Amino acid sequence: MLYPPNLEQKINFIKIKDLLKAECTSTLGQDYVDKVSFSSDYNLVQRLLDQTEEFRQILISGESFPSSHFTNLTPYLDKAKLEGAFLEQDEFYEVKLALQTLRGCISFFQKYGESYPTLSALLGLLLDLDLNLLKSIDQIIDEKGKIRSNASKELQLIRTQLLYEEGRLRKVMERIFKEARAKGLTPEDAAMTIRGGRMVIPVAAENKRKLRGFIHDESATGQTVFMEPEEALDINNEIRDLEYMEKREIIRILTRLTDQLRPAIPALKKATNFLGLMDFIRAKARFAMKTESHKPELVKERTLSWTRARHPLLEMALKAQGKEIVPLHVKLGGHERLLVISGPNAGGKSVTLKTVALLQYMLQCGLLIPVHPDSKSSLFDHFFIDIGDEQNLENDLSTYSSHLMSMKHFTQFANKKTILFIDEFGTGTEPQFGGAIAESILLALNKLGAFGVITTHYGNLKQVANKNQGLVNGAMRYDVDRLEPIYQLEIGKPGSSFALEIASKIGLSKEILNYAKDHIGEERVRYDRLLTQLENEKNQYSVLLKEVKDKDKLLQARLKEYNQLKETLELTKKQYIQEAKLEAKALLDQTNKKIELVIREIKEGNAEKEVTKQVRKELEVFKETVKPEKVLLKDPEIQVIGGAIAVGDWVRLKNNGAIAEVLAIKNKDVDITIGDLKSNVKLSRLEKISKTEVKKELKAVERRGGYNTNEKMMDFSSNLDLRGKRGEEVLPLIQTFIDEGFMLGVKNLRIVHGKGDGILREITRNLLRTMPQVGRMEDEHADRGGAGVTLVTLK
Repeated sequence: MLYPPNLEQKINFIKIKDLLKAECTSTLGQDYVDKVSFSSDYNLVQRLLDQTEEFRQILISGESFPSSHFTNLTPYLDKAKLEGAFLEQDEFYEVKLALQTLRGCISFFQKYGESYPTLSALLGLLLDLDLNLLKSIDQIIDEKGKIRSNASKELQLIRTQLLYEEGRLRKVMERIFKEARAKGLTPEDAAMTIRGGRMVIPVAAENKRKLRGFIHDESATGQTVFMEPEEALDINNEIRDLEYMEKREIIRILTRLTDQLRPAIPALKKATNFLGLMDFIRAKARFAMKTESHKPELVKERTLSWTRARHPLLEMALKAQGKEIVPLHVKLGGHERLLVISGPNAGGKSVTLKTVALLQYMLQCGLLIPVHPDSKSSLFDHFFIDIGDEQNLENDLSTYSSHLMSMKHFTQFANKKTILFIDEFGTGTEPQFGGAIAESILLALNKLGAFGVITTHYGNLKQVANKNQGLVNGAMRYDVDRLEPIYQLEIGKPGSSFALEIASKIGLSKEILNYAKDHIGEERVRYDRLLTQLENEKNQYSVLLKEVKDKDKLLQARLKEYNQLKETLELTKKQYIQEAKLEAKALLDQTNKKIELVIREIKEGNAEKEVTKQVRKELEVFKETVKPEKVLLKDPEIQVIGGAIAVGDWVRLKNNGAIAEVLAIKNKDVDITIGDLKSNVKLSRLEKISKTEVKKELKAVERRGGYNTNEKMMDFSSNLDLRGKRGEEVLPLIQTFIDEGFMLGVKNLRIVHGKGDGILREITRNLLRTMPQVGRMEDEHADRGGAGVTLVTLK
């Protein structure tokens, strides 16, 4: 039930309809806008909202959906119903365009139907539509809406003959006109023209007897006549006969095509409804995008919880002025069903009420509303509103009487499924009586379980709302210092009218204000002053809260920048390490190639001493050129413990930093263990460290991801087997083997190359002679390999 009858006009829904019509592309869609009505059917409203939301998603996605030719075919279909009647070319052209649009809609939903199930369900209106009709029409009507020449053999022959005769006529007329101009029979700057559908020549009136023919017309001055030459008369007659034949053939073709269309009229009428629906739904979706509207969640339990609700018409008006609207946050439900809003005049009470009323009505008409998508709402069976002056001179009703009539209707028909809106509740009569009656009506409506929004200035209504379950106070926030409205709704506390503050700001004398305070009563003044103080504190806290939020936002931004910078540094570090590895590999490859070249030169020179010395000198020069810059990575300083080294102590090798544990001491020789590797070193090469420092050192090595001496020592083998390898393969192996042994402090190494032809032994020993780390090399004992093994002693 809706009340009053002009409800849509009072809440400006009429303007919403006008805006929707403007978004339609056809009268079909506009007709559906006129049919928009309030509904409390949950399934119907849900379906209407889903349709609009799906079409909004189509518009957002940019997917190609037909956007034109949503034509109303009904007049054409009614004409085609009559036997013997036929549609004109332009009418068939409109039918053709509409069928192409229908085909485009069908193709779209066949392709994307799973994404838009509610809209796809509307294809049920097109089940009986046979698109072969479009093919038939397309064979007759071309892209410009004209009959095709090949629509029939007869028409093609007629038009071919017509073109021939028109060409012949033009040649004859051009010859005669040229001769007449040469004789001076035509006026200057004259040209052939058409009169009565026939080609004629303009001739000076005084010369009309000099040219045989038929006069069709004369100029306004009578100085020129338009003549059809005698020679062209028969040709023009032939052309006219052919044109009549063409027209008769076209009528025959259109009649036949209309007969083919006639059985499809019922299906085409359903298709017309489909086109209207699509145009209407798209108009709703386009309006939703313009107003930034969304679909709130529809719930069965009675609730109304909106975030960032905005009045669409007010927002458009403010945007035109370069201003922004202040969104509302409204929550009604449970024990807070009737919201009593109070506050100063021009503070936004009525705007809030009309916003909630309009959006709820739009929602129950199947329109998306300008709220946050997380909002929730339910549907109501009855929608009552009392806004403005309903004074009726015919019924002799005053303003207050008209309000009482509305209240009578509200209290008689309101129930738990009613939402109502009352603006300036209780005004229009003596405040003492008006406030008492309003209080009584408010309690009655609360008892009936109705939902709604009520605005008032009456203090007794604020107190009633504060004391009774089902009612809740609301205040429009106000800047007490500047005495300006903020247009923000705050639910949970009443608002002050700020009457005394505004009067004081305007400049009324203190005597007047004091008198007013005395007659208002001390308790009432104190109550209003308390509300003012609360509002002032609220504004202060809001400012502080905003500052805190801004600082937190800035902090989050800085933290994000820091994390991004850290990631960039890590990535850059990895990139540099990778580049360094590639350069090292290239350097090693270059060095190995140079060594191979040296060995080859030594072999080719039959190992002559002078040649060998020269080659070695060149190799030393090359080593200096490829020697990389030393980059020292300093380990964390380790504190050396004073005192003598004993068995069980932890020590560090001075030359390479390896950490070891002492196993035994014999004079100045010490047996140590590095992981699983045992070794014997001189006591002078060791320094004593604590177990705690050992852990720190290991962690430091692990943390910097550098060269782990202990790990290398554990994995290192003092025996290298070269058997079965080619000469070019052994060079890098020997180089790496000697370098690691020297770095790890291993004195004695063993290289197994086999005897064979002695090639591997020669290559190995020639390379060892060039290496400064090698102190001495000799054959292994005859029982353990002899000349097939080279024993290497490092410096």
